Amino acid sequence: MKQMAITLIDEAVTHGARVHKACAVLGITDRTLRRWRGADTLTDRRKGAARQASAQALSVQEKEQILAVCNSAEHQSLPPSQIVPRLADQGIYIASESSFYRVQRAQDQVHHRGRAATPHVPERPQAWVASAPGQVWSWDITFVPAAVRGEFYRLYLVLDVFSRMIVGWEIHHNESAQHAAALIGKACLRHRIRRNQLVLHSDNGSPMKGATMLATLQKLGVVPSFSRPSVSDDNPYSEALFRTLKYTPAYPRKRFSDIDQARAWVQRFVAWYNTEHRHSGIRFVTPAQRHAGLDRQILADRTAVYETAKQAHPARWRSRAVRNWARIDTVWLNPEKLHQESPETIRRAA
Repeated sequence: MKQMAITLIDEAVTHGARVHKACAVLGITDRTLRRWRGADTLTDRRKGAARQASAQALSVQEKEQILAVCNSAEHQSLPPSQIVPRLADQGIYIASESSFYRVQRAQDQVHHRGRAATPHVPERPQAWVASAPGQVWSWDITFVPAAVRGEFYRLYLVLDVFSRMIVGWEIHHNESAQHAAALIGKACLRHRIRRNQLVLHSDNGSPMKGATMLATLQKLGVVPSFSRPSVSDDNPYSEALFRTLKYTPAYPRKRFSDIDQARAWVQRFVAWYNTEHRHSGIRFVTPAQRHAGLDRQILADRTAVYETAKQAHPARWRSRAVRNWARIDTVWLNPEKLHQESPETIRRAA
């Protein structure tokens, strides 16, 4: 339309019309005409203007394929952040994670499914860094509902910060330093933890700081680490694990009838979490794969899948690189700053 207007004005001027009067007939000013003549393109850049479909846009068939995959029985309870890595592990690439979200959003299929409040990130205490499994563990206790309203069982969970793998758990009727000490002792024995190898982080509860627990840690050569009082987010990995546990679709809607039923359910959850759940903090591999060192090859294979997809449709990436599937080699627990950790306040785990 702009080019047609320029042509009509030029014809009018050729036949003796004044430029500003010819522009006025079309409802524009001569200043607008000069801007159009000097522009690199006459495409209408105004918000809401009709635009020509991009050559690298998803086709109708690809959008329908994305919706079919997202709504399939295998993936209907998973977000695109879980679906895309699973497809990549099968050698399948349809579109990027953002494209999945965009297609789902257009069909009103993106909704918040959690019940938790928006997370916040307070200032962190002393920091630790892990570069391999068995260097930094985090543990805590949470309640699981018993049959009698107002009564709860206590779930003890120990997590490896580097691999996110659950390395030990138990359920008891009460909280005690004796139960905690026994759990940590068995976990250290099972995973062959040597003296002065491990840092164990927890909050400031009485089971964490009980005399029996501290004596056990000293005997095992485990370095204790504690959150600030009354700040639960100083133990973020355990808190995130409890959130995953209690907001997973498989979490029972009814109370556990007895402690054996609670133990059986947690055992199934731990098996799923360690061997099936793709964790977002470790490039969407399972904790067991990362704990065993298998994530290097898995992430390399994913990169190859993306590179092949880019070669098949280079226009969709333009000059951008493929998604970053590089392995995360170090994991920090409560760093002082995101990229500037102070040597005076941060101790490196053994």
